[in-house]
Amino acid sequence: MLTGGRLLDPSRGVDVVTDILLSDGKVIDHGSNIGHPDDALIVDCDGMIVAPGFIDVHCHLREPGRADVETIASGARAAAAGGFTAVCAMPNTDPVIDNPAAVGFVVRQGLLAKAARVYPIGAISVGQRGEALAEFGEMIDSGAIAVSDDGKPVVSAQLMRTALEYARTFGVPVIDHCEEPTLAAGGAMNEGLVSARLGLKGIPDEAEEIMVIRDILLARLTHGHVHLAHMSTKGSVELIRWGKERGINVTAEVCPHHLSLTEDAVEGYNTNAKMNPPLRTAEDVETLREAVRDGTIDLVATDHAPHHYDEKEREFSNAPNGIVGLETALSVVVDSLVVPGYIDFGTLIDRMSCSPARLFGLPGGSLRKGSPADVTIFDPVQRWVVDPRQFMSKGRNTPYAGKTLTGRAICTVVAGEIVYTLDEQRDVK
Repeated sequence: MLTGGRLLDPSRGVDVVTDILLSDGKVIDHGSNIGHPDDALIVDCDGMIVAPGFIDVHCHLREPGRADVETIASGARAAAAGGFTAVCAMPNTDPVIDNPAAVGFVVRQGLLAKAARVYPIGAISVGQRGEALAEFGEMIDSGAIAVSDDGKPVVSAQLMRTALEYARTFGVPVIDHCEEPTLAAGGAMNEGLVSARLGLKGIPDEAEEIMVIRDILLARLTHGHVHLAHMSTKGSVELIRWGKERGINVTAEVCPHHLSLTEDAVEGYNTNAKMNPPLRTAEDVETLREAVRDGTIDLVATDHAPHHYDEKEREFSNAPNGIVGLETALSVVVDSLVVPGYIDFGTLIDRMSCSPARLFGLPGGSLRKGSPADVTIFDPVQRWVVDPRQFMSKGRNTPYAGKTLTGRAICTVVAGEIVYTLDEQRDVK
């Protein structure tokens, strides 16, 4: 029983202080005078926002292959600590998740973790080599909820066309990492004055935008659903808006770091600000924020990418791309979008819960009666200092270390079971 919290459920237009009864993994009822069993666990949510559980459609859990930097279990726990009740695991592991056995492994490990739900994403191409399609049908039958070669762009337009046509028959999205490889080759950060001053080879906006428009046109041709990962430029937003205005089935995501940081974060050759796509300009950040507000960008996803400390302690050009994001995403979005007034908390919940569930066909995204009892309870005003040593993730590679952020997950409930509380984390650490 969740008592006294502000139930905020954009899927039904509900915003009310009330109690919520959960039982047998489902939402039973909500109201100010609902009864409950005498032995019910009571969770006091006074001052908290109670929302449909957050869903991250883009994270890297590194297993199989790199259990030293993350496992499905540690990633699922990190997700729960960030308020996520479900995450979708990208397939660029070792071996690649490109067959039903690999998909089944992720499903099983996710269940054993007993934390956030874990949904596998299968590879578009065998071995992510961009040559032959993986067997979509068998992977989907085994539990895959989408296909992607994330980490590598689908260079061949013909392969991307075939992927969209094939995926359409199964009703799943094709997620693409939009990067024209000949333009991006050797690039380490955004191309511009900062890269020139630092002596680093830059990646121009057009490396992303060329693939964005190609994918949108292929979605128009095939009537398939293309989902564009981690958008970073003003031009990409304009192209996505163009596609949506024409009824093309294109959706897109943005990451918290692209909403909050600019290329200036690379100053000092900070490898925790190295990512792909790279951090862009203040104008790009402003456009992305507006795109989340008006719905051109459909959802926020973390692109959680843990790396070992030694890997990031290299010369900037040779360091790997990516940062951890599951445990800071909520707070970064609050500080970047809610506090400055771009969006309200209802829109935040839509972009982090309702829209991911709806667009990817996942359980959750609503707290209506009978829906899965996946709930995120968070304090919208709590201020806290990011200490990577406290992360549930094995990864510590974050540009937010030492920064004070606003908003924090207090309790995460999956299928009616509490899988995380902030107090328990404090006690353990």
